[in-house]
Amino acid sequence: MSKDAASVTPGRRRILTGLQPSGQLHLGNYCGAIQPLLGLQEAAAAGERKLFVFVASYHALTSVADPAVLRANCRRVVIDYLAFGLDPAKINLYLQQDVPAVTELAWLLACVCPKAAMDRAVAYKEKVDRGAKPSLGLFTYPVLQAADILGVRPDAVPVGADQTQNVEYARDLAGRFNRTYGDVFKVPELLVRADGGTLPGVDGEKMSKSYGNTIDPFMDEKPLRKRIMKIKTDSADPAVAKDPEASAVFRIFSQIAGADDLRTLALADRYRASGEAGMGYGEAKQALFELVMDHFGPARARRAEILRDDALVDGVLREGAAAANAVLAGVMDDARRACGLR
Repeated sequence: MSKDAASVTPGRRRILTGLQPSGQLHLGNYCGAIQPLLGLQEAAAAGERKLFVFVASYHALTSVADPAVLRANCRRVVIDYLAFGLDPAKINLYLQQDVPAVTELAWLLACVCPKAAMDRAVAYKEKVDRGAKPSLGLFTYPVLQAADILGVRPDAVPVGADQTQNVEYARDLAGRFNRTYGDVFKVPELLVRADGGTLPGVDGEKMSKSYGNTIDPFMDEKPLRKRIMKIKTDSADPAVAKDPEASAVFRIFSQIAGADDLRTLALADRYRASGEAGMGYGEAKQALFELVMDHFGPARARRAEILRDDALVDGVLREGAAAANAVLAGVMDDARRACGLR
């Protein structure tokens, strides 16, 4: 079942999502994952922390071999999450390694997972094709991700349209385990964004740290403007009317501001204008730069404050891990008993 993650009211529902700390968060992360999460956070029942958000540090070991870089990336992701507006009073935010039971659970799930299922993993093939080391960890990545998901027994998992296969693996493994040993795991619902799109990067391809084409909204002002001005466009003359939907600049603008925002509609009109009223891409890029500075102004200020408060970050992670470990303890007790390990 697919629903728009930003429109689902969780109420007493438990929801889980995570992000790999492979580098600085960017506009693609914000539009694809954080905006919907902020919507779910605001819709959550008062006084309840049913949202579990984890930083996938174990998963990052498949691509990050420098311990100092991994530690810094994990910390940076947490700081950025908080700066973007995730409220520790409403969510449980934690590092994956602080909930070690997920690795034991991954082994239990691996024992009911057919190898043929992993052979069909699209993400593994894509990453290897792009130069990633074909390690066993990368190959079994979906099993560990299934453990992350099933371990907290969520009702639903928000996911981008290009990431549905890994959550489907979790649903499949929950069913296989339950059929083998009895009902232990809840089969979570997928919450897929209705727009189903991905944000383009400066080269026009999907914005991704792996492709080096990201835009960091926390960059200093001058480098940020320079980065936005590098977004790839065609060579159309300013006097020629342009299709806004075919422009990476407009698509980024629209996803940040919202498709129905008056600023988005006005920019679309500028794209469609021709003759002396026509617009060059430089004007569109400047509009995007101004939008980013305005939209993320509060987040940039919050981030500067958080960077000076290590105790805040440590406390948030400690509380989040305690909540996740409490849930995992019960789930693992049920799973071990079902397998005969109790």
